[in-house]
Amino acid sequence: MNSPRQNQDSPLSANGRFGRLSYLGWNMLLGLITVLIVTIIALIAPSILPTNPSEKLSIATIVFFVIIYAFMIYFSFIFTIRRLHDRDHSGWLSLVIFIPIINFFFILYLIFAPGTQGSNNFGAPRITKTWEKILGWMYVLIFPLGILAAISIPAYQDYVKRAQQMQLEQNINHSE
Repeated sequence: MNSPRQNQDSPLSANGRFGRLSYLGWNMLLGLITVLIVTIIALIAPSILPTNPSEKLSIATIVFFVIIYAFMIYFSFIFTIRRLHDRDHSGWLSLVIFIPIINFFFILYLIFAPGTQGSNNFGAPRITKTWEKILGWMYVLIFPLGILAAISIPAYQDYVKRAQQMQLEQNINHSE
């Protein structure tokens, strides 16, 4: 006999399925929560972070960040397992994340490959909630823009620096 509790989907459990936007939405939420926690801690307790770059982090700070990182890894695996279930694959395939270079293509596969239609070995498809769709599309838009900014801003700064150097050299040559 099924109880109402058994029929409820728990996104924080490895059981069940995540469509593409649910997967992206939950990963975006995880990233936002992590940034929020680290920001709050940095604002509340600025003494945990050294002000001088030559100072070392305290043991408590290192433990705190290790705990946050462990939670991020745990939930990332949960979301990846659920996404694999949507493709009718075993959650063990999520260990591919640890293989350099292949992990990049694996994540692209998780993002772009559609889930199986109808029920599969891991249950019926899960309905993507509106907020998951919104966060998923935010992820789709923000992530590539962040990569583009990380590449283009330093390149532009280098260009400006070289242009200023050339201008300075031209001014010196004209004054002679």
